[in-house]
Parts: sequence; structure tokens; C-alpha cells
Amino acid sequence: MLRLCQRNRMMTIKQAITEGKTSVGIELGSTRIKAVLVDTSAAQHAPIASGACDWENRLENNVWTYRLDDVWKGIQSSVQALASDVQRRYGTPLISTGAIGISAMMHGYLVFDKAGVQLTPFRTWRNTMTDKAAQALTEKFQFNIPQRWSIAHLYQAMLNRETHVPNIAFITTLAGYVHWRLTGQKALGIGDASGMFPIDSAINDYHQGMLRQFDELTQDVDWKLKDILPTVLCAGERAGALTPEGANLLDPSGSLQAGIPFCPPEGDAGTGMVATNSVKERTGNVSAGTSIFAMLVLEKPLAKVWTEIDMVTTPSGKPVAMVHCNNCTSDLDAWVKLFSELTTLIGANIEKPALYDALYYKALEGDADCGGLVSYNYYGGEPITVMEQGRPLLVRLPDSHFTLANFMRATLFSTMATLKLGMDILTEQEQARLDNLLGHGGLFKTKGVGQRLLAAALNVPVTVMESAGEGGAWGIGLLAAYMLEKGAEEPLESYLAEKVFANNTGSRLEPDPKDETGFTAFIKRYKAGLAIERIAVESLR
Repeated sequence: MLRLCQRNRMMTIKQAITEGKTSVGIELGSTRIKAVLVDTSAAQHAPIASGACDWENRLENNVWTYRLDDVWKGIQSSVQALASDVQRRYGTPLISTGAIGISAMMHGYLVFDKAGVQLTPFRTWRNTMTDKAAQALTEKFQFNIPQRWSIAHLYQAMLNRETHVPNIAFITTLAGYVHWRLTGQKALGIGDASGMFPIDSAINDYHQGMLRQFDELTQDVDWKLKDILPTVLCAGERAGALTPEGANLLDPSGSLQAGIPFCPPEGDAGTGMVATNSVKERTGNVSAGTSIFAMLVLEKPLAKVWTEIDMVTTPSGKPVAMVHCNNCTSDLDAWVKLFSELTTLIGANIEKPALYDALYYKALEGDADCGGLVSYNYYGGEPITVMEQGRPLLVRLPDSHFTLANFMRATLFSTMATLKLGMDILTEQEQARLDNLLGHGGLFKTKGVGQRLLAAALNVPVTVMESAGEGGAWGIGLLAAYMLEKGAEEPLESYLAEKVFANNTGSRLEPDPKDETGFTAFIKRYKAGLAIERIAVESLR
């Protein structure tokens, strides 16, 4: 009976693929590019195949960047791997799909001239080089403009009198760039657009008054800001279709057909909200990978401007408070790589996922307060703690309890320590109410560990869903499906709750009082030791 059910399910999926009752989500994350095929004919819209490849940012001329050639190599590799997975699992080629969506890291600086020529290397969200511009715009708008936002990068380039500025005809994000090349449409989902320039949720467009204020600052250029920004679209709207040139970019083999409709491209924050069903008021999610950020959908506006808090939106335009930290797992990954070298040296070849699991679970054996150890995971600058650059550090007293368990616990606590500092502003200063946080991303892959420690750090229940491992690629695939099935006919919130997540409540963990007490002791030492990190930045060049 079980084999018969499995065979019938396989035949049903194969039919969905051949009939185009699927969607494809492609996400360009900080370390991986992933493509996911979603079965839109079935309840919960489960991922049924995937393909991925690794990639890394580069530090070139002291600027964190990705080369656009690497963008297309990575996308093509991931789509090819997806097609191979479909063929292997279901014995059918992937030649079309119902809809496609593109997601990527938010913010940053990608500018092009009238001929579509890139004017300067891509400056990613990770750079902290726009402090002067961010401060000036925050003061001008009375609205927090973080350093990584596209408008801060643009204004900083103007303040620096960079020669390319007069030639700008288009500014966009990474997702917007990929979407443009695939469809010819200069459009952006409202969530991703909200990380470029402030959004007015009353009109679901860029804030008109702030557009005028910016133009007052930039009268020495021929263009107006609204003319070089992407068009803002909300979830459910159509955003063009795959052109023949775009089809060749996605799949140089020629198998993929042109004409497939696209949903608006979205940022990783928005697709994370969708993938965790965190688009209603008083819900939130934490995305934890190379960076870590928390999103809280607000019931009311914030009482004041906080430089530690970004105001962005859901993919349907609802206001969201965002606490974004530039650093999360890079230092942790570096330590695991070191341990991997050790195991290889002694002839104990352990697969990377098994090594991560072993080290994560070891952290649960440590002292609640990490035995006095303090770790700083700052690979790059961190605006929340006013660090222009980063220096990864491990600090301990001579009588600290220096064990592997405590080391791993301190390293994991460090991934969420800066997030805690920002979240305290929302929960304590602004009295924002939060019923539950949903976690997704690499930090939560080892079952129960990152989830348990984050619950203790933020003093809130944390839920992780089985599908959370697919992350934003699945999230943008769902947005593509939503565009096809419902568009503006049904609110995104009810579509997700009733169609996708009706029977997927996930695994919920309440904060453990012992862990909470331990994290409180850790964060007290962490805040006291920030002076050490600051001296390291100043002294080690």
C-alpha cells in the first residue's frame, strides 16, 4: 500500500511538472544560490526538487562585492542542478513552469548607464562606507537610513564626487538586476524596494515627500531620483515574462522556454517572512546565515526614529521593524572549518553536516553562561554597536572554564548577541508586542540547538518549520504561485495561512529559564567587552 501511494504521488508530481502546475523560486544568498521547484497543484505547495551552488563575496579594493559574471554562472549552475534533480526524481525534463520568482540579498549599490553598462562594481549590504550619507539623510528625512541602503550608497557616491554619478540611468538591487536581465522589466517588489528608499505604506510606493527632499540635495545632476529607481510592485502583481534572451541566460542548453510569467523580485527579508508565514501583525521571523536579522510586523508606528531599527515592509506593503546585524555565522563557519582540518589530519574524515551537528549539540552541554567565555563574531563592521570594521575575537579570563562545550556555546551566543541589543529597543523601549518568532536559515539546521538558544536570548518562543531549510528560494516560489493563483483577489496573509501553512505549525520551543539566566550573564560580559573589540579594530590594521 505504501509503495502504491508513493508511486501515485510520483505520477501526480510528474503530471504537475509536465502541465506547468509548478513555480520556480531562485534566491541568491550570501553563500549559496538556490533554485527550488514548487508543486502548486498540491496542498502546502511543497518543494519537490532543488538545485544549488556555493559562491562567496570578494573583498576587492576594500569593498565587499560579487562580480556579475559570477551571478550568472551561479544561477545557471543552480538551474541546471534543479533540472537534473527533476529528471532524476521524476523522469521528465524541466522545460517550463507556471511562474518564476527571483530573490536576493537586499540593499547595496548596483548602477547602470543608459546602455545598460555597469558603472561601478557591486557594493553589497556588507559594506560600512556610507556613514556620512546615512547620517545626513536620516536627519533630512527624520527617518532612519542605514548605511547598507541603496540610497545611502548613492548619496555617498555623490558626496565623494564619484565621476560615474552623472551617468546613472538605473539603480537597483541584486534581485532587481537579475529580474531586469531576464524579463526586460525594471521593477522591484515593495519589500526589496523598501531597502532602497523609504516606502509610504498608504500608497504602496516610494515616499513622495522624501523623493522631493532628496532631489533638493542633488540639483547638480540631470536625473531625478524617481526616474532612476525601479517601479514598485506588490505581491500578486505580474512583473513581466521570460524573454528569449533571459531564457538563454537561465538555461544556455536551450531547454527552458521563454514566455514564463514572473512575480515581482523580492529581497531575502520578504521571502523569509513568506517562508515562515510571518506576514501578519505581531508575528516575526529571524533569518540567520552570514548575516542575522529579525523582522517584526507592527501594529502601530514606532514612537521615534531609532538608528538601530530599519523600517521596511512585507511583500504586500505592511510596515515592518527590522533589526539587521551584518555578522552571524562567518566566524562560526571558520571555526568549524578549523575543526574539520583537525579531523582530516588525524584520519577521522567527517562529513561537514555531521561535524556541525556534533559541535552544535556539544554546546548544549556547556555551562549556561559559557563558563566565562566571550566571543565576538565581527568579520565586518556592525552599525548597531558602531563598529566600522570587524575583528573576530575570543576573550576569556585565566579562570574561565575553557572547554569545547563552553567554546561552542559562546560562539553560538555570539551569532545572536548583537541582534539581542537591537531587539531590546523594540520590546522594551517601543513596547512592541510579539507572540512568536519563526526561525529559518543555516543557524537552525541542527534540530533544536539554535532554536533553543535564540529563545533564551530573546525571551520569546521560537518556532522552526520543516520547510524552513528551503528558506527564501521556497518563499519566492510561493510568491510566484500566489501571483498565478490569487493575485490581488485574496490577501497574502490569508493565502499563506489557509493554503500553505494550514497543517504546518512547526516545532515550537519556549525559553528555558536556565538558558535565559546564562545568556543574561553572557550578554553583560559581551557589552562590557565591546571596548576590547573597538580597540582591536583601531589597533590591528
